[in-house]
Amino acid sequence: MFGSGSKPPRTIDSLIGSQTKIDGDIAFEGGLRIDGCVTGNVQSVSAKPTMLIVSELSTIKGAVLASHVIVNGTIEGPVVATEVLELQPHAKVNGDVTYKALEMHNGAVVDGTLHHQAADAGRQAPVAIQGSDAKLPEVA
Repeated sequence: MFGSGSKPPRTIDSLIGSQTKIDGDIAFEGGLRIDGCVTGNVQSVSAKPTMLIVSELSTIKGAVLASHVIVNGTIEGPVVATEVLELQPHAKVNGDVTYKALEMHNGAVVDGTLHHQAADAGRQAPVAIQGSDAKLPEVA
């Protein structure tokens, strides 16, 4: 699924706790779990597969980019999952969604457009996602 035998990380390298509020962009590698509130873009910066978990307790107000994104909280902004997007029962996404593979559970809500990314499209993210003020820089 991730090509070249690569798999998403099975460990969480970083955790943003439920009582934590961050104002500003986050750049990460490996695995990141967010239980708190982030006002800013959350973006993987690695050429290797990454995983972002947005828990039921969390809110992100900004654009999101990672290989494998698991959402059970709220994202107000565009989401780009270069490999897999999992929308769990409490997921709420207010923004356009780009994905290669999608798993959407009963109860998940997307208020935006779903864009399927072809399997051979590579790992380039759009510089700006249509219909949003949130911007994602190009990822190498």
